[in-house]
Amino acid sequence: MTNDIELSISCHECVRRGTPDCADCLVSFVIGEVPDELVMTSLDADVVQLFTAQGMIPRLKFHQRNAPQ
Repeated sequence: MTNDIELSISCHECVRRGTPDCADCLVSFVIGEVPDELVMTSLDADVVQLFTAQGMIPRLKFHQRNAPQ
């Protein structure tokens, strides 16, 4: 089994940074009040999906700045 990085989220690339959505985002929940970047392994991401599906933790509200169209 491998723990390679599956997901890396940089708050610097999020258009919702500093908005009310930021305060209720998975990244802020995990990292704290001044989020920067969240890196998870594929196993971590699976666990997070289970918890968010049950409403136990906030969902990811990341929306990439200048996302490709």
